[in-house]
Amino acid sequence: MASLWEQIRSSVARLRSLTTFWLNAFSQQTIDLSLRTHANLITRIVERPGLSLSQAELDELVAQLRIVAGKTLPAGSLTYGIFSGERERLARAIVTLISEEATGHPIAFNALSVMPVELDGEPAEVTHLGLVMVDPDVQGQGLSWVLYGLTTLVLFMRDGLRPRWISNVTQVPAVCGMVSETFSDVFPSPDPASRQSFAHLQLARHIMRQHRAVFGVGEEAGFDEARFVITNAYTGGSDALKKSFDSAPKHRDEKYNEFCAGELDYARGDDLLQIGRVDLTGARRYLFREVPSGSLPALLATSAVLALQRLVLPAVHWMDDTRTFGTLRPRHGSGR
Repeated sequence: MASLWEQIRSSVARLRSLTTFWLNAFSQQTIDLSLRTHANLITRIVERPGLSLSQAELDELVAQLRIVAGKTLPAGSLTYGIFSGERERLARAIVTLISEEATGHPIAFNALSVMPVELDGEPAEVTHLGLVMVDPDVQGQGLSWVLYGLTTLVLFMRDGLRPRWISNVTQVPAVCGMVSETFSDVFPSPDPASRQSFAHLQLARHIMRQHRAVFGVGEEAGFDEARFVITNAYTGGSDALKKSFDSAPKHRDEKYNEFCAGELDYARGDDLLQIGRVDLTGARRYLFREVPSGSLPALLATSAVLALQRLVLPAVHWMDDTRTFGTLRPRHGSGR
């Protein structure tokens, strides 16, 4: 009986923590949230730290990221993006940092970037999934569901469940497969249903023209528009991340390993540029497949998403006259 009450109290505490987390996510102009996602671990999500943090706080955050990077790469080997410490770079970043609860020691992070683009003649945004690093001493502890999906889910929920474009640059089969299975309309992918749309092509062209620095690709790198392959990609500050096919982590599904081996020249240093969307279907898939199913808050979140899909979402979108929804356009000005 005592054990049962302990489980109930633990579930209630986790539910209370998750409720506070989501209330803060919806109310804050720029996200700075902390959540206990694992036993003895705290996850912090910081949106646009280059704008929201003081210089001392920003320096501390960058130092924590460098601690994690220092466990896997030679000192000073990364010079692009968030590791530069430049406010301009960090003003477009969204950092997810996992630390030990007792000591505050950082063990893993994901650094997303928001890239302004143009789509069909209108301004839009693409969330670049960015760099993920995990301390080798703690790999295999089930951190991937936080590092690869939680932040994009938070952004999607806060944005009224409107689809968001995402991008990913990788030569790692495990990451290629994760992106293909988690998000919707992903190209390129070995999935037979994967197709390059004109929207994919527009976004890829804009990213390669304006945002190479986000993922450390130099101007001399080429881009194969038919396959979305960046050739000779490791020339813009990301050299230390270049891998051979043998050393690149593999996916459990062999089709992703075969796809990367066939599409990429690892000796030259090629990358895939994957573009897809996070939408309600992808969010539901993420909750079912990635979030630990034994968690009561996770199951409640899944139920909430399903209810929103069936009952609430169309009405919410319809009544919001400030945002585009399908063929409807936002109302501009006052009284018109």
